[in-house]
Amino acid sequence: MSLDLAATKRRSAIMMGLCVIAGLASLAGLVGYFKFHQSWALGGFVAALLVGFGAQIWFIASLRRSNKGA
Repeated sequence: MSLDLAATKRRSAIMMGLCVIAGLASLAGLVGYFKFHQSWALGGFVAALLVGFGAQIWFIASLRRSNKGA
């Protein structure tokens, strides 16, 4: 039950990058929706949240998958 630390660190960096990008995109969607009254920006906000959550789920699933061989 050991993890490959190099692979885990790489996956963590990818997940953090995706979450930062998704967070910025969701913030832009909120600004577009509330400040500029663009209805399509709400869809962009929801999509960015789903991408961020998906990245976190992918990271956790990859941790569980790496323990299957032990």
